[in-house]
Amino acid sequence: MAEFPLDPMLSKMIVASDKCKCSDEVISIAATLSVGNSIFHCPKEKQVHTDNTQLNFQTGNVGDHIALLNIYNTWKDVNYSTQWCYENFVQVRSMKRARDIRDQLERLLERVEIEITSNPADLVSIKKAIASGFFPHVARLLKNACYRRIKHPETAYLHPSSGLAQVSPKCVLYHEIVLTAKEYMRNVTETEPKWLAQIAPHYYQLKDVKDSESKKMPRCQTTSTEYCI
Repeated sequence: MAEFPLDPMLSKMIVASDKCKCSDEVISIAATLSVGNSIFHCPKEKQVHTDNTQLNFQTGNVGDHIALLNIYNTWKDVNYSTQWCYENFVQVRSMKRARDIRDQLERLLERVEIEITSNPADLVSIKKAIASGFFPHVARLLKNACYRRIKHPETAYLHPSSGLAQVSPKCVLYHEIVLTAKEYMRNVTETEPKWLAQIAPHYYQLKDVKDSESKKMPRCQTTSTEYCI
């Protein structure tokens, strides 16, 4: 992990991708997550078009991490076209930075003897690799569309820009939390609680991830005004 100049959770995700046989996909996700808050350019006068374009990368409610992978792969397929970025409201500078980071990560994989493997159709393996890095950032759905972290009492909401915001999966992992009028989870992917005890037995016990649907869950505190960033 120390060989990668990234946040430790991203580094752990990459190391785990070796066992999951999806290192090629995971370094693309890590690169796009490393360039900043959003790779999209959202002009107010074209907000509807921007929203529809973003949803095109979320086919099947795949989650935000897989959507980032889809964006990067599509950009690669069109030969890193600047025009494609303009047409899809994607920031050219961010994508070029992501490509540079990805190239560096690919070289580092060779140094640490992690084989570059690709399995784009196996979304479960990709999600398990992501969960291996971000296992502390797992939250379970409460009764009124907000989430509570499994190991901590903090609550948060899916960021409105998330492709899963209208779906509200039962259990999610997130890249980061941003604070406005509420705490929002940004870059979110659905995950399975049963994976956690396997991926991080030092952190989760079976009682932590046991399905609690039958238990009475508290409601989150809400405010009358919501803000999107």
